[in-house]
Amino acid sequence: MADALLAIALQRLASGVEQHIGDCRLTLVLGVDEEIRSLTDTLLSVRDVLEDAERRQVKEKSVQGWLEKLKDMAYQMDDVVDEWSTAVLRSSQMEGAENASINSKKKKKKVSYCVFSPFLCFKQVASRRVIALKIKAIKQQLDVIASQRTQFNFISGLSEEPQRFITTSLLDIPEVYGRDMDKNTILSHLLIGETCQEIQSGIYIVSIVGTGGMGKTTLAQLVYNHPDVKDHFDERIWICVSDPFDPIRISRDILEILQGESPNLHNLEALQQKIQMCIAGKKFLIVLDDVWTENHQLWGQLKSTLNCGGHVGSRILATTRKESVVKMMGATYVHSLEELSQEQSRALFHQIAFFEKSREKVEELKEIGEKIADKCKGLPLAIKTLAILMRLKNNKEEWESILYSEVWQLDEFERDISPALLLSYYDLPPAIKRCFSYCAVFPKDTVIEVDKLIKLWMAQNYLNCDHVISNKEMEVVGKEYFQYLAGRSFFQDFEKDDDENIIRCKMHDIVHDFAQFLTKNECCIIQAFDMPQGIGFAEERRKKASFQKVRHATLIGLQKYPKFFSTYKMKNLHTLLHEFSVISSIDEALPKLFQHLTCLRALDLQQNLSITELPKEIGKLIHLKYLNLSYCYSLTELPETICDLYNLQTLNIRECIALVELPKSMDKLVNLRHLQNFLTVALEGLPKGISRLNSLQTLEKFIVSNDGDNECQIGDLKNLNNLRRELEIRGLRKVEDAREAQEAELKNKIYLQHLTLEFGEKEGIKDVAEALQPHLNLKSLAIWSYGDTEWHDWMMRLSLTQLKTLELSHCNGCSYIPPLGELPVLEKLEIKDMKSVKYIGGEFLGSSTTTAFPKLKKLIFHNMKEWEKWEVKEEEGMSIMSCLSLLKIRGCPKLEELPDHVLQRTPLQELVITDSDILLQRYKQDMEEE
Repeated sequence: MADALLAIALQRLASGVEQHIGDCRLTLVLGVDEEIRSLTDTLLSVRDVLEDAERRQVKEKSVQGWLEKLKDMAYQMDDVVDEWSTAVLRSSQMEGAENASINSKKKKKKVSYCVFSPFLCFKQVASRRVIALKIKAIKQQLDVIASQRTQFNFISGLSEEPQRFITTSLLDIPEVYGRDMDKNTILSHLLIGETCQEIQSGIYIVSIVGTGGMGKTTLAQLVYNHPDVKDHFDERIWICVSDPFDPIRISRDILEILQGESPNLHNLEALQQKIQMCIAGKKFLIVLDDVWTENHQLWGQLKSTLNCGGHVGSRILATTRKESVVKMMGATYVHSLEELSQEQSRALFHQIAFFEKSREKVEELKEIGEKIADKCKGLPLAIKTLAILMRLKNNKEEWESILYSEVWQLDEFERDISPALLLSYYDLPPAIKRCFSYCAVFPKDTVIEVDKLIKLWMAQNYLNCDHVISNKEMEVVGKEYFQYLAGRSFFQDFEKDDDENIIRCKMHDIVHDFAQFLTKNECCIIQAFDMPQGIGFAEERRKKASFQKVRHATLIGLQKYPKFFSTYKMKNLHTLLHEFSVISSIDEALPKLFQHLTCLRALDLQQNLSITELPKEIGKLIHLKYLNLSYCYSLTELPETICDLYNLQTLNIRECIALVELPKSMDKLVNLRHLQNFLTVALEGLPKGISRLNSLQTLEKFIVSNDGDNECQIGDLKNLNNLRRELEIRGLRKVEDAREAQEAELKNKIYLQHLTLEFGEKEGIKDVAEALQPHLNLKSLAIWSYGDTEWHDWMMRLSLTQLKTLELSHCNGCSYIPPLGELPVLEKLEIKDMKSVKYIGGEFLGSSTTTAFPKLKKLIFHNMKEWEKWEVKEEEGMSIMSCLSLLKIRGCPKLEELPDHVLQRTPLQELVITDSDILLQRYKQDMEEE
């Protein structure tokens, strides 16, 4: 970790600071340029011994302390370099404004001159002299730390970075291995009928107990998703409990699953009553994963809720590492999960480690591999982790170095860290080590959004080194880092999108514990009820001292502690992720918060209903690169001072449904890459300056405004050719003609994958739509409220041959559907609310005589009120909808029948008909049989 932090400091000193020496003239302090060169040399010499130091810190507390000081210095350097870069950026912006003002005055023939003074730009950031003095002070402190390294006799030399290798797409690692008997035993206790004990003492509780990494959660998932379990229980509920045990949070999670939406209740008794109503008379299974509490009172609050109302035969399945928890819960049956046998351990290791290795190589390494597998002591997680690592290594010396590593001798640390994880961690490149350890900032069992994680890495400058060296976008580097870690089993429980990209994941509890071990003085997670009350003076001092070192924090429900940050001097925070409840008074604390936490790089305030406006003090956070305000439903405005955040890369305002406008000077946000503004329904326009943000990659919604002087018109999209992923364009009814529409140059937005065009049901819009033709490799298209009677040419020509998803909605002027059957890779088609369509026939399939809809899997018709007839006229040898698996018909009251071909000659697996009385009557029996 220290290596990665120093690498960041070196890279920023080299590429960022030195190029600005001539501009900033930091030589206001004599010899500061020499100080910078000397500082760089010292950093390089210290970095040379870091590999040895990081290995030794695990067992040598003095080395650990030395590294802590070094990391603290690296953070301080990053702060100073950030101040420096911001000063330069602000200076150049003000100089540009002054020059523009001078040119404007010259044009007006006024004989007046404005002499630009760079010092004006340092009112909000440190002055040049202060920055220079900070650099000198850091150099002096670093010299002291560097001199101390001699007493440890570190071994010098940086190893080469290992080859980056991604395994997730190639290797099918078994989730469960050697657990068939365990699975069958658990199933038997879940599926048996009511018992005498159950009738007498309440709900039947099954507990799986075992050490960390044994596979308790995986086994619970296996039985939870078993077909017999799905059929047996009316309701299945999975809750990640972890520590601390919070009955209100757990009850809210249960109720959210039962109701399918987040409950607007925060009182425990009200939640309990609602849960009892939802489970009344139902047989349910609730899994409580990772229980730690031994508090009878807390457990009793939850157990009493589940005991009342549920049907006899309901079950609780709990996983825990502690026998004492099992006793406290009063488990009916306790299943102790044992280690894998030696044979099973070796077989699992062999399956992963020797994948795609030659027979000769397997013979050479087999004996060493068996010994490595034996050292994992039958723990599935450890076996998988090391097997993946060994799969990347091909020579005998590398295998032997793992087998004989001193890490295996660290018995005194086995409660805190896994030797297998430590060995795999040592093998990571420094930059990826830093990215992994940062994940300790997330609470245990958090569902991690991969896109958000990468943006947070960006905000901490963790991706800059490879970004500069390889000339890749930071987002691409971040994705590669994530895939590298996922391939090494540092992440799990992947959720993927339609293109098989991982979009969400979790960390195993043991992996999370390991990350926290690595960052115990840097990352912390603070619960509301962790706050000290009535503690002694010595304990207060100790807590204050520990919190001063924290750089990344997640705070949960700090409703009553608005002065917490200043009290505990957490002014050095780089990350603040806050999970508030809806009754939080955080909006009152924000001004002081922003004044105190001036080192923040990332601030996440999402889902705060109490925030109505952001205070102007946000402009003091000059380092801020990531700001998440999503789902702040009461937020109505953003202050103009937010435009002083020159370093801001990500601004997330998704579903800020009350937000009515954005600040006018957003063109000052020259580093903004991601403006996430989906479902900002009250916004009626975007500031004109957004069109000048050439680094912008994400702009989820673009609004064409009537106010052409101050807000964006369609032509303001012209220069935003870096836009990626999805773009929704609203207000196209305000576009006057095709020439104006052509100025958007949508064809040049070649990185866009998903496009939505909303025309506002305006008639005579065909030429405008024609001018908005996107690039040919678009994957997803939605056309809303198209008001013309004729489709535009590029829709009829079907030139978008890479479309996988298409939606036509509220296109009420058109009485027919384009020949969509000719789209060669279309997989999902939705047609909604087209009031003029009465007949769908051969024109829908297209002109091909061989195939129509060759890849279509899902076909959905919704609210087609006037649709009466659907015909599929077959021709001999023609293949139609040969992949169709789902057909949904909803709100089509006049449709009389479905084509025989669709029902009988396609691989249709699911037919859903609702609000369509004629069809329901006709096909009721077929649907029941299905």
